[in-house]
Amino acid sequence: MAMKLTRRNFLKTASIAAASIPLSRVAARAESGVVKAPLVAPGSFKDTQTVVGGVCEMCFWRCQLVGKIRDGRLLKLEGNPKSIDNGVSICARGNAGVTMLYDPDRLKYPLKNVGKRGEPKWEKIGWEEALNICGEKLKGIVDKYGAKSLAIFPHGSSAKYPMDFFERTVGTTNISEASFFQCRGVRDTAYLATLEVAPNEEVDMPNAKVIFLTGSHIGENIHVSHVKRYLKGLERGAKLVVVDPRYSASAAKSDIWVQIRPGTDTAMLLAIMNYLIENNKYDADFVEEHGEGFDEFAKGIKEWTLEKAAAECDVPASQIKEVAELLAANRPNVSIHPGRHVTWYGNDFQRERALACLTGLLGAIGVKGGFVQAIGPKGLKSTTWPHLEHEDKGDLREMADLYHFHPPGCPTDLIRDAAISGKPYPIKGCVAWGQNMIQTIPGQELTIQMLEQMDFVLCVDVMPTDVTMYADILLPDCSYLEKYDLIKTGTQWDFAEEHKQYIAPRMPLVTPGFERRDTIYTVNEIAKRMGYGDKIPVKTQEELMAKSLAGVGLTLDQIRQEGGIHVQPGKDPYGVNENQVVLFYNQDLADEDYPAIPTYIPVDRPPAGFMRLLYGRTPLHSFSRTLNNAWLIHEAPINPVWVNDKVAARLGLKDGDKVRLVNQDGKESNTTTIVKVTPGIREDAVYMYHGYGLKSKEMTLAVGKGIDDTSMMTKIAVDPETGAHGMRNNFVKIVKVG
Repeated sequence: MAMKLTRRNFLKTASIAAASIPLSRVAARAESGVVKAPLVAPGSFKDTQTVVGGVCEMCFWRCQLVGKIRDGRLLKLEGNPKSIDNGVSICARGNAGVTMLYDPDRLKYPLKNVGKRGEPKWEKIGWEEALNICGEKLKGIVDKYGAKSLAIFPHGSSAKYPMDFFERTVGTTNISEASFFQCRGVRDTAYLATLEVAPNEEVDMPNAKVIFLTGSHIGENIHVSHVKRYLKGLERGAKLVVVDPRYSASAAKSDIWVQIRPGTDTAMLLAIMNYLIENNKYDADFVEEHGEGFDEFAKGIKEWTLEKAAAECDVPASQIKEVAELLAANRPNVSIHPGRHVTWYGNDFQRERALACLTGLLGAIGVKGGFVQAIGPKGLKSTTWPHLEHEDKGDLREMADLYHFHPPGCPTDLIRDAAISGKPYPIKGCVAWGQNMIQTIPGQELTIQMLEQMDFVLCVDVMPTDVTMYADILLPDCSYLEKYDLIKTGTQWDFAEEHKQYIAPRMPLVTPGFERRDTIYTVNEIAKRMGYGDKIPVKTQEELMAKSLAGVGLTLDQIRQEGGIHVQPGKDPYGVNENQVVLFYNQDLADEDYPAIPTYIPVDRPPAGFMRLLYGRTPLHSFSRTLNNAWLIHEAPINPVWVNDKVAARLGLKDGDKVRLVNQDGKESNTTTIVKVTPGIREDAVYMYHGYGLKSKEMTLAVGKGIDDTSMMTKIAVDPETGAHGMRNNFVKIVKVG
């Protein structure tokens, strides 16, 4: 039953909140109609109001939504039928936004930690006191050590405003979107270094003759419009090639599954390209017109024969040849997918460069079924914090003379090392805005050490994640369903249809509960207390979005009347820009002493008795962000470890056995999981879903469920060009429990 909030209960809760006790007891369990069991759908949506303007944030794909509201309460989320992106479709995570909104464990009030970092005791305080503490502490650190003594870890659309404040106005350069560095940062920089444009996954799969996936788990990484593109391509007859050590959902649909040795993808790609060149099966006209440094490239990869790659990748040479012939026969209508979460082994820049070069070699740029740059709406105005002049002695990367092709921001390991060592300058304040760095960055113990040595840690979040355990002040953010936020723009998902563009501002579907505040309010109030009140660019997020929309002659009310999405004529994405280049040889890379052509960099093989730890995403979770969701954890409560059936037989393991993991450094998992015995994983590897095994006791449904794979990542490999941490460089043994 739902808790009935009587006067007695209220007084009891109020008295509890004044004590120094765990958050789970500080936060009142009074979300209307909510219980800790999975939320049961009401069955009927009669007499509900349909509210438009929702844009999902359960993952970063941001499908457009409508909400079914009754008596001010959200009952159901649906895809917006006006959407030319996701349409009426949303995924399980998107549906479960309702349970996230009303999760009893959600942060409700400003909290002060009067205990130890990592073992917090929370005291409920008012917003005025919380903001005063934040302003005093952050200003004090800047006054004593300088602006660079602050480190900011933002995540998601809500974090751009605070990121701009701390970077542009306060003046710190220690800004790291660790999720970006650990996701697509390597990809974007590699494609920029090759095609001079970031890919944004805009491969025209609906119109492809071949779809080529290298570790891209489409069908498990459920992004609705992306999956629609993929499935439409298969429906229209596209051949599917999947290169993956694991029999993924995509591999199950493939025409060719290459069960490659982990970490050797670049070797296979180089062999494919060498074969195409040696046999004159590449698009010579396209390369002649748009390629630079092709001769040097062709000469440099000549050593990569099919046989050499086969030995390195542990796959038949005949299979690599089969893939090369299929690509050649269907060029240029080939979708070479760049991937999304691609920071694997510390050699990932080279693999992504190779994928971009292969795209150019096939002439698969600007053509149907190939790599296209869909053109979204232009003219939205940008309003942000002013860029103040600061004494600049260089950022950490420049001072270390490392990672010359890093994505925007600062490589995470540099911030962490500087904070721990105090060199080249002290970092004494940390702001985590919606990011759980403890699970995002390998070397978890180092991240915790970084947090423990800070003079002040501020966390702003929706849920009490692992990183919030180390906060001095913890502030409750509004969810994406309770606030104005970003403006989502894009084009239709199937480029074969009539070309259209859309503008979809995120607008609140319900009012915020308890004492939650949106990002603009929180940042502005902290800015006032740090002495930047006269620099505040806008008073509300609604004002910020209104100013942006004014650039294209639209208003929020107008878009609301149009069903939450403004659709306008788009532009044909096909055609090759006359300035398009493919840098097979990149002189800028050579000038910084990096390989000028894509180069295979071997990775360590598993020691005897160990298997490489691979990870990915279940279709039901966005890593740790959704682990406490009652609907989703009911369907996916644990992350089983996939073990090859032959290995399992040798170890005496059977399906469902309870196990722990121990890595190559002797680090043992704090929690357990179960075994999934399958022939669909290589013998030299195991696989599990990322984001489980949370340590925060305030995440009452998720705490201790499954194994935290990040805790097993004690061996750190950093991509030399970009500074991104490879997350597949650790090896584990399986230890049966009981």
